[in-house]
Amino acid sequence: MSVYTPVTESELSHFLKQYNIGELQTLEGISAGIENTNYFVDTTQGRYVLTLFEHHKKEELSYFLALMETLASADVPTAKPIKQRTGDVLSILNGKPASLVTRLKGATLLKQEPNFVQCEAIGTALAKMHIATKHFPYKRQPDRGFKWRNQIGEELLQQNKLTSADKKILEIELQAQKVIAYNSLPSGVIHADLFRDNAMFDGDTLSGIIDLYYACNDNFLFDIAVVANDWCYSPDGTINEQKLSILLNAYHRVRPLSQNEHRYWFAMLRAAALRFWLSRLKDKLNPREGEITQVKDPEEFKTKLEVINQSQTMLENCWISVLENS
Repeated sequence: MSVYTPVTESELSHFLKQYNIGELQTLEGISAGIENTNYFVDTTQGRYVLTLFEHHKKEELSYFLALMETLASADVPTAKPIKQRTGDVLSILNGKPASLVTRLKGATLLKQEPNFVQCEAIGTALAKMHIATKHFPYKRQPDRGFKWRNQIGEELLQQNKLTSADKKILEIELQAQKVIAYNSLPSGVIHADLFRDNAMFDGDTLSGIIDLYYACNDNFLFDIAVVANDWCYSPDGTINEQKLSILLNAYHRVRPLSQNEHRYWFAMLRAAALRFWLSRLKDKLNPREGEITQVKDPEEFKTKLEVINQSQTMLENCWISVLENS
């Protein structure tokens, strides 16, 4: 969501002539995030978010936009793509595939700790998303799946830029991931990046899940682990057992968790933490140029890897409690 591709008001005004959404009033770049170019756009008829896709090809973007429409129709809160006069939801702006979606009410929880009600809301919505897309007709491989994690991990080890301590942690985690039977786990369409800054809240009401541009077909358990690793920590860096229990119970009430998922729960929490540690290390060691960019701190997820490894008993007991009380 950094601004890599500048857009002027004049360029955007011309672009908006393809839509029936009024005249441009304001244009503001969004600096949070690191993947695509995003702007807030206000017109005389509404408020929107403009996205210019920096990496995805136009052909594959139909997956994301169709997914948004599917979720909206299934009462899973998300931004809705805006159609042009032609009926298309994709166009080209400054040489990049571009789309407009509705701007949701409220704000993300990026700068605040989620409360219990919000943890319950995101757990419920995540399960609804997994169920609502059961018959989604499109397929997409993960951008940051097992093969990517192994490849990037090996590349970073070979660069010799890591400390000896980080190198040891990475070697251990890469080896541990090789024994996970991913193919045995329930799978379908997942968000894959549902951090607090990708969910909008109006008070305690979830107004929308956003930034679906890592969505793919993968294990549901990975999605749950990604959420748990961001939403269920206390300010002191420890795992908040009560928040985790609320999240898992909310999810379980909508899509019951399986015994096989329990078997790989601890390993998948590690896999999810490893994924974001690796991507942040990669961005830090190999930065991309941008007008407004933000490289996130890889130390956060290295620390979470360590916390997860120290908390195995609690994490297992938390899951068992959910199954026993259902």
